[in-house]
Amino acid sequence: MTDSGAGESVAIAPGEGLPEGWVRATLGELGVEAQPGFASGKHNRDGNGVVHLRPMNVTRNGVLDTSDARYVNDDSARRVEFGDVLFNNTNSPAWVGKTAWVDSIEPLAYSNHMTRLRGPEGLDGKFLAVQLHHLWAIGHFKTVLNNHVNQASVARKALLDTSILVPPHPEQRRIVAKLDEQLAHIEAGEAAARTALASSEILRDRITGQGACGGLDGAELFPAELEKADADDGTLPNLPLGWSWARLGEIAAVVGGVTKDSKKQGDPEYVEVPYLRVANVQRGRLVLDRIEKIRVPAVKAAALRLLKGDVLLNEGGDRDKLGRGWIWEGQIEDCIHQNHVFRARIINDVLDPLLLAWHANSFGKDWCDRNGKQTVNLASISLRKIKLLPVPIPPREVQAELVKVIQSHVEEAAAAHQLAQGALAQAAELRGALLHAAFSGALVPQDPADEPASVLLDRIRAQRLSAAKPVRKRVPRKSAPPGQEELPQ
Repeated sequence: MTDSGAGESVAIAPGEGLPEGWVRATLGELGVEAQPGFASGKHNRDGNGVVHLRPMNVTRNGVLDTSDARYVNDDSARRVEFGDVLFNNTNSPAWVGKTAWVDSIEPLAYSNHMTRLRGPEGLDGKFLAVQLHHLWAIGHFKTVLNNHVNQASVARKALLDTSILVPPHPEQRRIVAKLDEQLAHIEAGEAAARTALASSEILRDRITGQGACGGLDGAELFPAELEKADADDGTLPNLPLGWSWARLGEIAAVVGGVTKDSKKQGDPEYVEVPYLRVANVQRGRLVLDRIEKIRVPAVKAAALRLLKGDVLLNEGGDRDKLGRGWIWEGQIEDCIHQNHVFRARIINDVLDPLLLAWHANSFGKDWCDRNGKQTVNLASISLRKIKLLPVPIPPREVQAELVKVIQSHVEEAAAAHQLAQGALAQAAELRGALLHAAFSGALVPQDPADEPASVLLDRIRAQRLSAAKPVRKRVPRKSAPPGQEELPQ
């Protein structure tokens, strides 16, 4: 199930009627066992030991994916068996609550960020997993999260207090069978749409990358020299006749941004201005829905003020973020940029900013990957190094027409991208409608002969009551001392 466009909530409000034979109950009332996993210590990828499931092994569609399996040498009792349910109880807030049904007969261990659920006889495990995962998809677990510094969690009590709908057991199985059948068609459509989406993105990158180097119109290409520098340039693409290579620092003024000084944010002589972060600078676009502000000296604000046509390139973050960026179009007045975002301002209009941005997002991606540095949790590329990025320079008289040609092809790729996104959105709507039908009693026919789920609930309550009754131990009767026996009446 997707995490967006999942349809409206399927849960029926407590005051509304339930389908015949259905009940609403919490996991605790149903006697569902909730067993947390264990911290494994070191993993290995060589296939030795037992597969150790982690939250990322549960897909957005609520199934287990062990293609990126990690293994542990462990004989712990924390195992899952075929038919168990795995619930992600600790992760980033967006992923807490993802749930999967275990369909593997191989031995599997599971992380301490997950909880193994086992329901009583009469509660189908796959039905439970599908319903919990759908509650995740519609955002239910976001309402019961405990938020920590880097992650969130659902407490065991909150999990057991989660209310679900329970049909008669035979109907649960009919619902699951019908869902399997229908979801298979939806997922096939989603897979095709995602393939088309990925293809459109690859096509766009190829268009912009080859176009920025003059390789779109079939012109004859030739090797072009570039003076060696302290960088791994790899193999430079051939260029049309009349083009040349230059280093970024030769054709643009490249500067780093401001570093936030939390101790001086209250300085009355500082001015408050909006600023761009790495999250705002994506590959091929700017995301400006959340802009933060910072207080800096007025001189610094003036020096770093963005101008229309500036090309923004990321300095650090995850490795795939290095060098990605786009063009500033003056969307926000007096905006500056933080130290993890470089600003490249073309000198003397020697190059159209679009050509630089397209090139940086294609050739520049691999170049930055080769020339960046990696620490434990962060990748970065220095200002000195980014200035050495090779940039193809077309003759000025061809640049305007070249930009038009590239934009025309990009628009065609964008149209294909939009169609694929529409197909994914439609699939999400179908999935939501299907699940709404499943959990409102409209997906499969009901059978009056099915034992009502209330009988299951009564049976669980009776078993609990029986288990809770104290057992009185029989105290053996003491015999009277000799000579003090009772006399016969």
